Amino acid sequence: MHILSSKLLFPPVEDALEDGLLAIGGDLSTERLKLAYQQGIFPWYEGSTPLWWSPDPRFVLFPEKLLVSKSMKQVIKRKDFAFSYNTCFSEVIQQCKLNKRNGQQGTWITDEVEAAYVEMHKKGWAISAEAWQNNELVGGLYGVRMGRLFFGESMFSLVSNASKFAFIQLVSQLMQEKVVLIDCQVYTEHLESLGAEMISRKDFQEYLQQYL
Repeated sequence: MHILSSKLLFPPVEDALEDGLLAIGGDLSTERLKLAYQQGIFPWYEGSTPLWWSPDPRFVLFPEKLLVSKSMKQVIKRKDFAFSYNTCFSEVIQQCKLNKRNGQQGTWITDEVEAAYVEMHKKGWAISAEAWQNNELVGGLYGVRMGRLFFGESMFSLVSNASKFAFIQLVSQLMQEKVVLIDCQVYTEHLESLGAEMISRKDFQEYLQQYL
């Protein structure tokens, strides 16, 4: 594992430990985050020190392989939710911050992380998707969009199926924009049910080189 300095530089992803941990330290400037995503690296940590990851294999979704269950098709058909795209990024990341990931004692979205991705959004690199019910924000997700790739970061749901609805609608939107791969980072049963699958780090890196 490498310790980062103030230089905008990451070690080769092949140096990552077996669990995917590559480096520790550094900052969350837009420039460093952009460089990280361009190299297939993402930050994820609890506490104050950034940890940088590049797992092998990588969990991804090819948009054309999206699986929509019969029950979700009914949810969409009934218009249980309304969808919006990139309209309230700050509110979405705030809700993701309040709703910790399963199994975590706390949220990895610290004030510093929140501020960093809000800045990424202001500069056009981070986007959000939202699900609404009765004019209230009840679900959504955010991530980083670069080239023809989308790097998913976190999602939240205040009502059953809300985040799944937002994700399905976002995939449809990204397909229209010719996005070829959605990075889901690490395995979750939730995203596997939507069609996400594992690919090797080597294959993931090839997608980065071709579509960024």
